[in-house]
Amino acid sequence: MLVAILQAIISGLSVGGAYALVALGFSITFTTTKTLNFSHGEFVSAGAFIGMSALFLVLGKPISSTTFGDAVPGAGAQLLALTAALGVMGLLGWLLYVVGVRPFAGRPGMAWVMSTLGFGVILQSIGLAVWGPKPVVVPSPVSDEVIRVLGIGVRPQELLTLAVAIVIMIGFDRVMNRTMVGKAMRAVAANGNVASLMGINTNAVMIGAFVVSSALAGLSGFLLAPIAQASLFMGLTVGLKGFSGAMIGGLNNPRGCVIGGFVLGVFESMVNLWQAQWREVAVFALVILVLAFRPTGLFGSKMVEKV
Repeated sequence: MLVAILQAIISGLSVGGAYALVALGFSITFTTTKTLNFSHGEFVSAGAFIGMSALFLVLGKPISSTTFGDAVPGAGAQLLALTAALGVMGLLGWLLYVVGVRPFAGRPGMAWVMSTLGFGVILQSIGLAVWGPKPVVVPSPVSDEVIRVLGIGVRPQELLTLAVAIVIMIGFDRVMNRTMVGKAMRAVAANGNVASLMGINTNAVMIGAFVVSSALAGLSGFLLAPIAQASLFMGLTVGLKGFSGAMIGGLNNPRGCVIGGFVLGVFESMVNLWQAQWREVAVFALVILVLAFRPTGLFGSKMVEKV
């Protein structure tokens, strides 16, 4: 029983790492622009397929292919695919902000909600037209052989996902607290008008927030594809769980969002060990329970606007 519990914890942490990256993306855009990208899940799927398409191109296959066959991409090809996924998703994040968020941000109403949702529908429709609905098995950049320690089995890709999430979390925390870029982001988050008067280019900071957020979504999809297969519908669940993790940890607290993503991943894995059919019920019951007692999340702080 102990081995099964440890197995569930490790698996939960690896999946929670992907949730944490998505949750961090939500936090970045919310704290800087007071808006959210409700197509974030589709960005996760798009990141997986952009990376997959880059691998196909390197292998001399059409990007619309749906199988790798016996071809095994090397480390250079995987690195190129990762770069393509991050770059294209960052560009899409910039486009989303310029077209779907900036024209509506700060105005009465919630037009930006529909514009971000519509952007996601467009992405998914384009993906279906190019690749179709069939999931694709994507080769891992590391070995597929299961590593066993004391009876606990873990795939190298799961360890890679967990390690990347931790490195990103630590790196982002250092940037936010020890660099001028981080100070500028915190200043815009606190009061954009005052930050602008102090000489900070608030528009550039907001664009940067959407670029980084979208790149993190693409990274999450790229890392998850070898674990759960690349599917144009995978992002819906990952995006929703990532947002749930952000709500549990506190949407205005980047550290809390990351912790919330890990907590949700482990909790989901533990429930799956007990009764898999109750997994989704338990996960969202936890979210509701946390928000009932802590509306700002476990680590979030109440936002006070001075007038």
